Amino acid sequence: MRILVFGRVGQLGSALAELLPSHHVVTFLDQPDVDLARPETLPDLIGQNEPELVINAAAYTAVDKAESEPQVAGLINAHAPRVMAKTCQTLGIPLIHYSTDYVFDGTASTPYTEEVPVSPKSVYGRTKLDGEEGVAKETDQHIILRTAWLYSHIGHNFLKTMLRVASEGKPLRVVDDQMGSPTFAWDLGMASVAFVDALESGRDDVYGIFHATNAGVTSWHGFAQKIFELAKAEQVDLMAIPTDSYPTPAPRPAYSVLNGGRLNRVVGVKMPDWQDALARCIARL
Repeated sequence: MRILVFGRVGQLGSALAELLPSHHVVTFLDQPDVDLARPETLPDLIGQNEPELVINAAAYTAVDKAESEPQVAGLINAHAPRVMAKTCQTLGIPLIHYSTDYVFDGTASTPYTEEVPVSPKSVYGRTKLDGEEGVAKETDQHIILRTAWLYSHIGHNFLKTMLRVASEGKPLRVVDDQMGSPTFAWDLGMASVAFVDALESGRDDVYGIFHATNAGVTSWHGFAQKIFELAKAEQVDLMAIPTDSYPTPAPRPAYSVLNGGRLNRVVGVKMPDWQDALARCIARL
């Protein structure tokens, strides 16, 4: 298949660059060759590459900054994916797009299924939901993968921040009352490849919204503890704190656990446990 991927240098784009089977002809577009804040340029870019599948692995992910930049976040997270979807519909090709646990309000106590009503509480969450809805409105041939707590051995993320701050000997105060499933970008990439394989085989029953996170649940503090344990970091000054001791411009969901049952039923993907995934990630540092 000829595959066009938006986003190459980020965590997910880097995973896709490594994981997409070599028999595909894959083109990656990233800055400065593409500017998602100018969605009007996307139809021509897509058309020039003549893809059989588009994957949008790019997004505005600065959760707190989005509170003061709602217009830019909206262009990249909502308007651009909708234009991609409309162009894909015109060309008769599928679109794989990624979303987030932030579309939920975080007040649940059991893992969110795809059918649970959405209720974002932040600008970031609202723009990502707008992107989901725009994609679904413009094309039936859409696959939307919601994920959460994404990290990798590359890029900027919680794992890299914890290790950096600890190496500097600084104290770490990490919230222990937000629950979620840390997700290794490479495992999300493997789930994505399963959809590519299904589409290549001609399946037309793999469209819609899917939840894709590593299995298991922890807090940010528990995640940090496991990072330092697996990285064999010593004498780390780590303390658990409540969310209200660490105020942020954008509210965080208190509960971000997503139910991956549909992912397993439809494409046979059972995401690995988060602790196993973290060990594999740290081995690549």
